[in-house]
Amino acid sequence: MRPTPRPTPEDVFGLLRGVIDPELGSDVVDLGMIRSAEVADDGTVAVTVALTTAGCPLRAQLQRDIKTRVGSAPGVTAVSITWSEMTAEERATAMGKARFNAQQRAPETAIPATTRVIGIASGKGGVGKSSVTVNLAVAMAQRGLRIGVLDADIWGFSVPRMLGVDGRLAAVPGAKKMLPSTRTVPGRGGPEGHLEVVSMGLLTDDETDALMWRGLMLNRAVQHFLEDVSWGALDYLLIDLPPGTGDVQMGLARMLPRTELIVVTTPALAAQKVAARAATMARKSYLRVAGVIENMSAFVTPDGTSHAVFGRGGGQALATDIGVPLLATLPIDAAVADGGDTGRPVALGDGPVADAFARLAEIVVTEAVPPVDVAGCSARLLDAIEAALPR
Repeated sequence: MRPTPRPTPEDVFGLLRGVIDPELGSDVVDLGMIRSAEVADDGTVAVTVALTTAGCPLRAQLQRDIKTRVGSAPGVTAVSITWSEMTAEERATAMGKARFNAQQRAPETAIPATTRVIGIASGKGGVGKSSVTVNLAVAMAQRGLRIGVLDADIWGFSVPRMLGVDGRLAAVPGAKKMLPSTRTVPGRGGPEGHLEVVSMGLLTDDETDALMWRGLMLNRAVQHFLEDVSWGALDYLLIDLPPGTGDVQMGLARMLPRTELIVVTTPALAAQKVAARAATMARKSYLRVAGVIENMSAFVTPDGTSHAVFGRGGGQALATDIGVPLLATLPIDAAVADGGDTGRPVALGDGPVADAFARLAEIVVTEAVPPVDVAGCSARLLDAIEAALPR
């Protein structure tokens, strides 16, 4: 078996363009924060990073993002980071680039730099990926978060019905932009949350209409949803991807390189092997895989007897195989299907499945993909520079 080739320093710089400074909103290469990248013969990658200030509190976030993105590349065995500080001239240049980039973007339509983007993927259809997306979004919103849901399954859209939102997307007055459909979610003992939903199902007159589109049109639809929608100040954007490893997945990797994937599978060995392809696609596209969810893991009768209808262990086997954590095992429950049909997701109620989604949401926001802490150094520096500029 031939050894996996090591990445070149140029490859590493390409990977690092997917690491976004969450306060300045640009990638760390464009901002001049990457001084060097070296690849040793044993596959160890050494990266030197210059921070805007030595005590920047976003250092831990940048370290995690750099290590996960570079470490996911084939042939990389370890990632080490050396920290330094920008000179005054370098800092001024970085801030100038940040101002220029901000002028070129449309902030009211762009997905904010502080929004964590999670793609919910599967290797095949029928594993409950959309129901997982919808209920996870609701469970995260129940924590008082602002959650966006982008239904990127253009052919097989189902999110609007599952979330109980209907009607057509409205236009922003005086602009060629769309407003997402919104829904308020009551909190679980805390503040209420907020959902913003965009789907092709909110642009068609009949949900039974067949969209007979090819790859280019599918990608353009997703691009419009990312660029021409007036998304709010989201904490997270969950993207319900179509099954498989096709045009939409590859387009998303290009348009939103900071996307992190969660792979949904069932306990069946066949589903696990197919789901591994989604993880392989992600890593070939330099997207981080944050974890695995095993859906429909077992059916539990009222007397507590567990029936492994689709087998056992597929989720853990997949997680072990691709080297990521198993985030949750979600049981089979007819209430999930009923909630999807009636537009009242099971996560809104009580019971074992609702509790399972609540635990999953906690794991996602505290461990797998924690939110960005924006109380840091770079924003204050940028504010100070902007304040000093002549009006």
